[in-house]
Amino acid sequence: MKVAIVGASGYAGGDLIRLLLTHPHAEVTLATSRKHAGQPIETVHPHLKGFTGLSFENPEPEQIDADVAFLAVPHTAAMNYVRKLLDRGIRVVDLSADYRLPKDVFERVYGVPHIDYFEAPYGIPELHRNEYRNTMFVSNPGCFPTGATLAAAPLARYAHTVIYDSKTGVSGAGDNPSATTHYPNVGDNVNPYKWTSHRHLAEMRLELSRLGSKATGYFTPHLVPVNRGILTTAHILLSEPLSQQEVERIYRDYYKDEYFVRLQFPMLAAVRGTNFCDIRVESEGHRVVAASAIDNLGKGASGQAIQNMNVMFGFDERDGLRGAGVLP
Repeated sequence: MKVAIVGASGYAGGDLIRLLLTHPHAEVTLATSRKHAGQPIETVHPHLKGFTGLSFENPEPEQIDADVAFLAVPHTAAMNYVRKLLDRGIRVVDLSADYRLPKDVFERVYGVPHIDYFEAPYGIPELHRNEYRNTMFVSNPGCFPTGATLAAAPLARYAHTVIYDSKTGVSGAGDNPSATTHYPNVGDNVNPYKWTSHRHLAEMRLELSRLGSKATGYFTPHLVPVNRGILTTAHILLSEPLSQQEVERIYRDYYKDEYFVRLQFPMLAAVRGTNFCDIRVESEGHRVVAASAIDNLGKGASGQAIQNMNVMFGFDERDGLRGAGVLP
């Protein structure tokens, strides 16, 4: 199966190439980049030298030849590609935010008009896989909403309030240097940002409602001096108290058949480079604390995108994603 990665020079694009090297049914045959067109892949992704033989290309959407395309382009750019690819029979996994939200919510949160809106399935497989088996398109969730939602999902219908506190690695900001990601501003520091207004909150609240919850969601992210990973602490406030034993049983039952959700102490190093989400819960009655760890480029982006591709095509969801984390 031929795979095109549109926007392959970024961190997510590089991780897609790396992970798909071991996929039994897929081969990356096209990696696009406007800026680096004509250059070998390893000029941007030196860890991939000797693995692909590919060079970046810059075709028009109408010239892309593939069975599936991953869109690893900036938010508001994907909507310029999707229809042209779908019309040619190419399945699409979109890593941008362009189809994650209802049209009015997207335009309010991202501040631009949506030029090609349609209602798309939201790709957290553990929660929604049955909605996009054999479909042509799936919208890959944001990294923060993935870790937060998986942490809270089993108790969502019991909650009246959910407060998410997340610590994220610097790679979540992308590969363009800025004052925010400048090493002296990040090293030996923890920086809260967009305290009450991060755009991923809209996805988190939408997911709570999809899970049948009437809970109000809140979210504050923090930037921490690590390369990869998101550690989310979800404070789940319940209408009725639940004991530790009840909460543990609920989580075991909810995720009993989910390979990529592990109920163990969440450590960023244990999920680094993987598609796993590690979760542990502790109850004090009316408040349950659920902490999750994901790799923001793995389960938070490229890993989950490949898992979604596997769902769409009917492959084993673990294909291309069986690697262990890197610890220490």
